[in-house]
Amino acid sequence: MAVPDPESVILSAELKNSFDYTRSLGPVLSQFALALRDGRIVGSRGSDGRVSVPPTEFDPTTGAATSDIVDVASVGTVQTWTWQPSPSPEQPLDQPFAWALIKLDGADTALLHAVAADSASELSTGARVHAVWREVRTGRIDDISHFALGEPLDSARGAGDESAAGSESIADADGNVVITTPIGMTVKHTATESESWYLEGLKAGKLIGGRVETGEVYFPPRVVSPADGSLTTERVELADTGTITTFCIVNVPFLGQQIKPPYVAAYVLLDGADIPFLHLILDVEASEVRMGMRVKAVWRPEEEWDHTLRNVSHFAPSGEPDADFESYRNHL
Repeated sequence: MAVPDPESVILSAELKNSFDYTRSLGPVLSQFALALRDGRIVGSRGSDGRVSVPPTEFDPTTGAATSDIVDVASVGTVQTWTWQPSPSPEQPLDQPFAWALIKLDGADTALLHAVAADSASELSTGARVHAVWREVRTGRIDDISHFALGEPLDSARGAGDESAAGSESIADADGNVVITTPIGMTVKHTATESESWYLEGLKAGKLIGGRVETGEVYFPPRVVSPADGSLTTERVELADTGTITTFCIVNVPFLGQQIKPPYVAAYVLLDGADIPFLHLILDVEASEVRMGMRVKAVWRPEEEWDHTLRNVSHFAPSGEPDADFESYRNHL
């Protein structure tokens, strides 16, 4: 059965979700980070005499807290490896390289890092490699840019020790290093036809919902009714006025918060819609917001409009009398 072409242009865009993860490295791994900043590599010596790199916070044999931190060489031997033919932008090198487990001289465990090579044929288990340090270091594992094949030149051996890596402390008052690691994911999202109605409407300063076969109007529009699977058959332009059904007052500040508490997040039932959606309520004291309050959208300047609901800065009281509870009781 032939599928008709969509009547609307189908929109797509790359969407990136990201957050920064911040943590303290604690008393042991902080020494590892501080050594990297200074162009050195350290490990921990356990009760059995074995040296672990990176250092472990607790003795692998006894479980006791680690107290013996020792220096190891920045030269070592490849224990095993795998070739990375197509590096991603987040990886340490922008040309094909190997991920390898490297046992540094003076260590008894292997460190995972990147090894630069022109081809996989140059790599082998047992190959000798040496650390290539960044000129400016910040106490992270990528202070070692990568490992290179072969022994270092005598003039380069230990060269990291004298690098001009700034003397600014990266530890807190307790001597612990706090690091922030960005974590993110980018996906390409292709909208459905009904979602494209909605997004194009926002760009034009309109609130577009969708009517399903059973008559209900959803905003934002769905492909099908979440109640019974009825198809969305018609786009509906809705008013930018509505009624607050339920709400909460946000009193607790949090990282990245753009509005000073207290403020209100509320479900707004647009006039003509059959389901409310969540948005901000401003231009009114939080304590005065109530169920049934009539509100109107406050739009950002037109030159700032894009394909997002951010075009509506917030909703504010419209000055109309409160809606009767019976008019929205089935939409809570």
